[in-house]
Amino acid sequence: MDADFLIIGGGIAGASAGYHLAAHGRVVLLEMEPVAGYHSTGRSAALFSEYYGGPVVRALTSASRSFLDAPPPGFSATPLLTPRGVLALSPAGEDESFDAALADELAAPTPAREIDLDEVQRYCPIVRPGRYHRAMVRPAAQDIDVDALHQGFLRGIRGNGGRVVRSAGVRSLTRVAGGWRAETGVGRFTGVQVVNAAGAWADQVAELAGVRPVGLTPLRRTAFLVDLPDGVRAERWPMVSDVAETFYFKPESGRLLISPADATPTPPGDVRPDDLDIAVGAARVEEATTLNIRRVHHAWAGLRTAATDDVPVVGRSADAEGFLWLAGLSGYGMQVAPSLGRLLATLATGTAPDPPEIDPARVAPDRFQ
Repeated sequence: MDADFLIIGGGIAGASAGYHLAAHGRVVLLEMEPVAGYHSTGRSAALFSEYYGGPVVRALTSASRSFLDAPPPGFSATPLLTPRGVLALSPAGEDESFDAALADELAAPTPAREIDLDEVQRYCPIVRPGRYHRAMVRPAAQDIDVDALHQGFLRGIRGNGGRVVRSAGVRSLTRVAGGWRAETGVGRFTGVQVVNAAGAWADQVAELAGVRPVGLTPLRRTAFLVDLPDGVRAERWPMVSDVAETFYFKPESGRLLISPADATPTPPGDVRPDDLDIAVGAARVEEATTLNIRRVHHAWAGLRTAATDDVPVVGRSADAEGFLWLAGLSGYGMQVAPSLGRLLATLATGTAPDPPEIDPARVAPDRFQ
């Protein structure tokens, strides 16, 4: 066998799995593109937020914090987290939704809090006065250095004697004596166990292996960059969104990154932004702010792949020995990757589940059967 653990997919899921498994055996990670993380990881909004997602996602996020706050020595030359915060706005007539969100987020380790409307411009001076009826801040949200996190995981695989093989799209995946064989465009690879971390392609990889798909849906999310008003500096602004999550914007490289927060079901592939989504995002931000958007400097789209319950899919398949899932991370991939990779490693090696506060049954692939 080439490996103890054969991982399919080199985005943040596969990279984290490989990093944590490399302490237990030889890892070979197969990435179908010339650059690992091309479709989703490299196009992330890069926010760590313990206010985001349902109970399982929040628990996984909290379990990732210690790694992101203080990664192992040599993992990254720069901090993985930097302060950002979120300002969430609500127009008149949405009090019920606002109150529900605020009550829910009071349970976060650093609770969200409502602020007076006269404070809003202090957080973000371009919010349109009179447009919103209520506002809250989520103070503990932070930016994630996605590249530093992803590359740290990949370096850790190599540093423990593993391999990261690019341009290695899997054409067939067959059960053989003692493990699995993957045929790719750059050769044949074998492993005792295989980890399906193929993102938007995870159901397709399962079908190659004769494993039932779990019903994942790839979703397109659009983002683009626009100029700030002359003389305005925004690096200390929070991310700004509405409570209904119809848009968000945040400082990015001297400009503003804007998204209409779209989630359009899309076949797996190299997705491109839709002009209508860009126009919708620009219109929503112009309505919310005093910004006059005249030019879009760069636009892109990425894939976030979700299970029907919006909870990651992690664990052994009941259909085939030695086949494990790590997929369906949805829009939470960056913030849950450290804890999910650790959990996957414990399930693959038969050790006690870690993080211990996560019941493996809550994320198991057989929950859909």
